[in-house]
Amino acid sequence: METAETRLAEIEGRIARAHKRFGALPEAVTLVAVSKTFGAEEIEPFLAAGQRVFGENRVQEAQGKWPALRETYSDIQLHLIGPLQTNKARDAVALFDVIETVDREKLAAVLREEMTRAGRDLPCLVQVNIGGEPQKAGIPPDEAVAFARRCIDVHQLDIRGFMCIPPADEPPGPFFAHLGTLGREVGLPWLSMGMSADFETAIAMGATHVRVGSALFGHRG
Repeated sequence: METAETRLAEIEGRIARAHKRFGALPEAVTLVAVSKTFGAEEIEPFLAAGQRVFGENRVQEAQGKWPALRETYSDIQLHLIGPLQTNKARDAVALFDVIETVDREKLAAVLREEMTRAGRDLPCLVQVNIGGEPQKAGIPPDEAVAFARRCIDVHQLDIRGFMCIPPADEPPGPFFAHLGTLGREVGLPWLSMGMSADFETAIAMGATHVRVGSALFGHRG
């Protein structure tokens, strides 16, 4: 019977094998367990098994479960991986440890304001709409490098790299490779790319963070 511990061990093993096989940089790949739509009682077994880095899509949903979990597990690192409205920026800065979805000038300015107010300088990623899909959030690829530099130079954000979600109906490899090229152009170390179905391909292309949900938690209802 599968348990949180066995599922976590399987994914960690696949990450390690992919990293070794492709000889990819960086030195390590961080597993971000995507716990959106799952309650504290479903997350806690993964915490007990040793997982500490989690991703959530919505600020309000995360507020309902993570403060209590942090009372027991103080070393949790929580990533916001969904679109962020500017009116939720204050709450996001208070709750999350990494913001992966900076994708417009107004949001960058508001995050700077809220981080200064809170005395927290959070690592951030620029979300890139790598496939140019109208229904997806993210800065266009041809604007990503200049935007990342403005976030660093103008808004004084701690931009660590780029994040993307490739088109679902196309091979992801070329999109991951493109994101890697953008990251190297700015000289940023993090690439958050790859999910349950394609994280090994992302690792081959240099991912530093992979966001895995259904392969750990099962499919959402």
